[in-house]
Amino acid sequence: MNTPAGLVAGFLTQVRHRPDATALIHGGEHTTYRALYEAAGRERERLAVLGTAPHDTVGVLARTSPAAIALVLAGLLSQRPLLLPSPAPAGRLADLAAQAGCARVLVPAGEPRPVRLPPSAADALPRPAGERPALLFTTSGTTAPPRIVPLARTAVDRFTTWAAGRFGIGPGTTVLGTGHLAAASSLLDLWTPLAAGATVVLAEPGRAADAAGLLELLTRHDIHLVAARPTLHAPLTDAARVAGTTLSGVRHVVFTGRALPDRTVAALPHLLPGARLHNLYGCTETSPSLVHEIDTSATVFPPVPVGRPLPGVRTLLIGAPSTPVHGPGTGELYVSTPFQSPGYLGRAPHRDPFTTHPLGADDGRTWFRTGDLVRRDADGLLHLTGRAGDTRTTVRGNRHRTGTPTPAVRRPAAAGRPPATTRRAGRAAPGRPHEPIPVQGRTS
Repeated sequence: MNTPAGLVAGFLTQVRHRPDATALIHGGEHTTYRALYEAAGRERERLAVLGTAPHDTVGVLARTSPAAIALVLAGLLSQRPLLLPSPAPAGRLADLAAQAGCARVLVPAGEPRPVRLPPSAADALPRPAGERPALLFTTSGTTAPPRIVPLARTAVDRFTTWAAGRFGIGPGTTVLGTGHLAAASSLLDLWTPLAAGATVVLAEPGRAADAAGLLELLTRHDIHLVAARPTLHAPLTDAARVAGTTLSGVRHVVFTGRALPDRTVAALPHLLPGARLHNLYGCTETSPSLVHEIDTSATVFPPVPVGRPLPGVRTLLIGAPSTPVHGPGTGELYVSTPFQSPGYLGRAPHRDPFTTHPLGADDGRTWFRTGDLVRRDADGLLHLTGRAGDTRTTVRGNRHRTGTPTPAVRRPAAAGRPPATTRRAGRAAPGRPHEPIPVQGRTS
């Protein structure tokens, strides 16, 4: 299987050579690559007559749907930076749109227009040096004010190329899309399949939390790849047990959420007898950084490691006091990835996690301080144990107090963020529907 050359180039290759192949399935409706390209073309025409400059940032507020995907593709095809804000209160969205300098905030053609808000006092923020961004995601804002995380086209292309090859995504592959457009996890379950020529089955709003509904989608459409939060799998295994069914067609399951309960991991090989199970670690700022394939032949399932670095990813473990950890040991995890953002848009927070080499080496790379405490075992596998400065550790998915941290490792941690077996790539606020929300600025 040929891996895609990147998101836009890969998508155009499918349009050129496989125009009648199904790109999307949503609510029983099939959208071909040709039809999706034509819908994106109509959105490009709409963008062209809005009076914005070719390189102006455009905001997109929409549920995941074929129309919304066409709008994002229109921006990518016309090389317009796109702000894809996570669900948040309207006031924060207005502020984010203003900070990004959005000339327009759009919803897909045919959807209701959001109501305008009073002008925001925020000014457009300067962008990090380097390549112009293609997609601007945001952090969720659940533990701190949301930050804008720009990703360049080359970063997106590198990830989609890696993911297509690692998980066997290509023509004839069917992928379940359970996330939303504004989550960085969409790079895996939406944009990689469209770049590689696969079919994406989009879970309708509300269905991603409905185990019985998801089970019906998985069986009806013969899904080959499922990338979702671990919290999805426990109710899914229960629903399959009640229905007396297994999902033998699934080839790959990718966990992109937090803790993996032992009971769920032990049950999945029975539900998915032909699937390979992968634990993917990362965050919005870096995209996935580490991966671990679970041994499904095991009879005992200990806490799942976060794994080993993806190709091109470098990791550092820094112990107290600011000393590197070589070989087995525990320290705070720093990562530098080919898929990451160069830094937050505009003003840095008081403790900016983007940094030069933490030990002062002149390697020319940007590093991200994850705030996660990680143990490296004798085989080189990395295991998440807690948060830097937290007095608790993670044992079998539960938090336990271990004592007072030393001054060298005590620093403010994100309030309320529990340590986890993995970190969700989108950090989306749980249980909050992604509706088109009013934002400041002109809307169309």
